[in-house]
Amino acid sequence: MAVVTGELIRAMNYVEDITATLRRICIYIPGMGAEERKRLADCLRAAGGAIDAAIADLEKAEK
Repeated sequence: MAVVTGELIRAMNYVEDITATLRRICIYIPGMGAEERKRLADCLRAAGGAIDAAIADLEKAEK
């Protein structure tokens, strides 16, 4: 089994924090108005781009 560094553990904890935050956000969606949902979707879409870029960097580093 590979050695796990403290930096990896911290990074994985950040991902878990992001996931927990998204679950909390989803709780509020049913109570939001149409404009609020649209603005939140736009914001999440931008964050999704950052996530996709990070995944691409991780996969590129493997090669």
